[in-house]
Amino acid sequence: QVQLQESGPGLVKPSQTLSLTCTVSGGSITTNYYYWSWIRQSPGKGLEWIGYIAYSGSTYYSPSLKSRTSISRDTSKNQFTLQLTSVTPEDTAVYYCSREVVYWGQGTQVTVSS
Repeated sequence: QVQLQESGPGLVKPSQTLSLTCTVSGGSITTNYYYWSWIRQSPGKGLEWIGYIAYSGSTYYSPSLKSRTSISRDTSKNQFTLQLTSVTPEDTAVYYCSREVVYWGQGTQVTVSS
């Protein structure tokens, strides 16, 4: 059973960089041919896909967030990480990591506020 767990600061100041880590257990992030995503849900809004890192290490980002987004991985720790730069209060959301939108982490609240 694949399990995902998000971790990172719950409060980020405007203009700073949001950084979250997803730790995966029960399966390797390098296993063919899975894709590992970051998804968020802002208050009163639907789910928004941010981007993914593939089993191969290749990445793809939502066009609307591409200029501020970076997803990387540490295969030795079986983790992948989201970095979102220049955050504003509009980036306040619950952030989820997921494999193929089948397996999900529990989500972590991130609030952008001074």
